Amino acid sequence: MADTTKRILVLYAHPSQERSEINKPLFRATQQQENVTAIDLYAEYPTFRINVDKEQQQLRDHDVIIFMFPLYWYSTPAILKEWQDLVLEYDFAYGANGNALEGKTFMCAISAGGSETAYQADGYNHFTLRELLHPLEQTACLTGMTYLAPFALFCARSAFEENRLQSHITDWKRILLALSNNTLDIAQAKTLQKLNENLNILIKD
Repeated sequence: MADTTKRILVLYAHPSQERSEINKPLFRATQQQENVTAIDLYAEYPTFRINVDKEQQQLRDHDVIIFMFPLYWYSTPAILKEWQDLVLEYDFAYGANGNALEGKTFMCAISAGGSETAYQADGYNHFTLRELLHPLEQTACLTGMTYLAPFALFCARSAFEENRLQSHITDWKRILLALSNNTLDIAQAKTLQKLNENLNILIKD
């Protein structure tokens, strides 16, 4: 029987890790999961000199691509944008011969300082988190990847004091395992605003 286990690549970016209460422990938990390659981009490329050939090979070698980051000014930290600009080249990720990412799955694991109610049309930020991530969703679309709703933690600054961190990490490990062993309902995961509260429905036995 063919091995259907999915290989997962997590690209982690946090420009101020000494202040991270959420993403750093989430990344450490990620590093301990089977079938997951977890890369800290700021540690890997402290001068932003990204090895494009190496990163493109990493993409070829994995089935699921995940960006893990704190939302900074409604976007990714700088190194993740640099990574996209350099690695997702014409004739690799898109273009006449650019089909290296076709059929792969893409999602984001995000923390946001504001509350979820702030990320609504009538909220402080005027857009939902998923709407703010439209550039990444379109990138996935253009490159032929399947885009999933984000895994998100709101009110991140108070999560540790409110004892929400451990349950968040536990949910994250469930998602990684489900992505790896093909038990996540991809069709439903594509349609939601976020994955978090729907895991018991999304993850099949």
